Amino acid sequence: MSVELIEKLGRAFEEFKTANDARLKQIEAQGVADPILSEKVDKLNAEISKVQGELKAEQKRSDELEKQVNRGALGGGGEAGEKEMQHARTFFSRIQRVPAAQAAVDLPSYRAYRSAFQQYVRFGDRMPGIQNALSVGSDPDGGYWVTPDMSGRIVEMVYESSPIRQISTVQTTGKDAVEGGYDLGEAASGWVGEAEARPETGTPQIGEWRIPVHEQYANPKSTQKNLDDSDIDVEAWLARKIADKLIRVENTAFVSGNGVKKPRGFLTYTAGTPSATVFDRIQQIPTGVSAGFGSPNPGDELIDVVGSLKAAYRQGASWVMARLTAFAVRKLKDGQNNYLLVPNFAEPGANTLLGFPVVEAEDMPAIAASSLSIAFGNFREGYLIIDRQGVRVLRDPFTAKPFVHFYTTKRVGGDVVNFEAIKLVKFATS
Repeated sequence: MSVELIEKLGRAFEEFKTANDARLKQIEAQGVADPILSEKVDKLNAEISKVQGELKAEQKRSDELEKQVNRGALGGGGEAGEKEMQHARTFFSRIQRVPAAQAAVDLPSYRAYRSAFQQYVRFGDRMPGIQNALSVGSDPDGGYWVTPDMSGRIVEMVYESSPIRQISTVQTTGKDAVEGGYDLGEAASGWVGEAEARPETGTPQIGEWRIPVHEQYANPKSTQKNLDDSDIDVEAWLARKIADKLIRVENTAFVSGNGVKKPRGFLTYTAGTPSATVFDRIQQIPTGVSAGFGSPNPGDELIDVVGSLKAAYRQGASWVMARLTAFAVRKLKDGQNNYLLVPNFAEPGANTLLGFPVVEAEDMPAIAASSLSIAFGNFREGYLIIDRQGVRVLRDPFTAKPFVHFYTTKRVGGDVVNFEAIKLVKFATS
């Protein structure tokens, strides 16, 4: 990690604090701040985020270099052969719809399919012998399974870039839904004397949840000439395009999806405190001010949010908000004159708010009247994402000539499973 960038971040944050302290004093004394000073604060705020972005990019380059070194070390060795076998097991397990450990693996057929799939992406199935090789992975709906190594790249990029996935629990299934139960109560007990009767005590209630998987699609396109003549890695290009589409579509659904043909977002539930009788509620904590933070100590509401989350969930909790909301929170201080949101110098580009990590998710709403612009909680406990095994692609050279579409589908579901583990900040008086 660049020492120079870390020092630059530290200087920018100190300049920001000095300028923002002066701005707050002007507001306290005069009721308004000098516009030039406010503009300076905003520029320094943006500079902090810019340097954090540079740190993230540097870390990503370092990680990519490490991956390349590791791949080079694997090339031609026994581990590379084992990795290929793992990909083949995954591939045949999807086709045979059995666990990977039980799949019957035909390595020559898998290698032929991989080679044919690359040709299929570039040229279609008009080349000699390609149809027979592709038949190994043909799908009843007319598509072909994306090979596990390419599918893995897609999933890796989605995980890397999708903030809700990074903090939630992700489970893979071979079914069209996953079901589970709520433990909504506790057993009753009491004190008795030695010879007294022991009457029946109360039995805890059990609830049920069900998360169906929904079809998500991407449909990138390229001209046939580009596919014929290009020197680029077409599989890698296709993986990037698909991952970009999946990221944007699913992030929106995990935050605000209505559950109809898509995952249900954590912002869509009725406000309230979850209980054994009515569990599907998420507590909303008002700031006390419409479209803003309360005063004279605007950070008090955020401290209340942390306090509202049970101690069992605070370990592993995080904040979720959009970038501009994080900019606004960075200007806030507590009653002891300490800034609430500060850079995490141990992790490139990261921030902490009251000691908990901040996740920037641009699908969170901007601050406005009655908006739910900040979420706080343990999302690994509270939100479950379900991935249906397999990514499929159908090459379509006919619909939009001279373009070739790559109609790709993936099935995913998501919903809140523990309503106690997530809290929402509402920018309203009540």
